[in-house]
Amino acid sequence: MNANLDEVAQIAGVAKGTLYRYFENKADLYVALLAEGGAVFQERMEEAVRGPTRASDQIRQLSRFYVDHWTRNREHFQIFWALDNQDVIGDLPDPIVQEITRLWQSCLQILADAVDRGVAAGEFAPCDSWEIANILWTMGNGVIETELNAPRRKLRDRPMEQVFGDMLEIFLRGMRSSPDAPARH
Repeated sequence: MNANLDEVAQIAGVAKGTLYRYFENKADLYVALLAEGGAVFQERMEEAVRGPTRASDQIRQLSRFYVDHWTRNREHFQIFWALDNQDVIGDLPDPIVQEITRLWQSCLQILADAVDRGVAAGEFAPCDSWEIANILWTMGNGVIETELNAPRRKLRDRPMEQVFGDMLEIFLRGMRSSPDAPARH
């Protein structure tokens, strides 16, 4: 994050001119990394919902993917959370903010579509699936962010993956069409 483009070129083993031919500044490089990684991330989210037939299981698969992706790609997640990193890279130009927003919207739509499938199948109570997707996404990110702060991590006092899974199950329990409907894992 603290490196300038000259340092990035040196570490990457390419001539500065080559790097500057493709990227005018650090924000351009940042967005290129986001776009490449974002496309793969979105594709993997789509794969996660293809297998299971029950919406709750699709959401569990999405959640497992999300936590696993974060665990394996912590540095990339900082790129994925680019809007939250403007203090590091500077204010992002509007086209970049729009691209990041488009990526977030696409990923949230995958989650909202799973919620819609659950409502249509009678598994979930009728709801605003876009709002539900945003709430679940925000809650999940909140749990993940506790891993980045030692006092919060200590206060949590349980493995992040366990807390994330418990949060998800409580959320899904609240989504059920009937309070007496059994939870399936």
